[in-house]
Amino acid sequence: MQWHSVGEFFAMGGYAFYVWGSVGACAAAMLIEPWLLRRRHRRVLRSLRQRRDGGAARGQGVAMEGTR
Repeated sequence: MQWHSVGEFFAMGGYAFYVWGSVGACAAAMLIEPWLLRRRHRRVLRSLRQRRDGGAARGQGVAMEGTR
């Protein structure tokens, strides 16, 4: 497809809303997914540290599944 102006390019032959909406949704997912994964990873690490430190402070170790 050939466009004769920048306006025609961004209009995408009448499909601009679908095309640019899809591009935007994909870009948003690519930015949000790593952020959510990093946040979840930090939360899990914090939870594991609290379990480890809380159990050790009371004199009770946290038993991992299959260790007893």
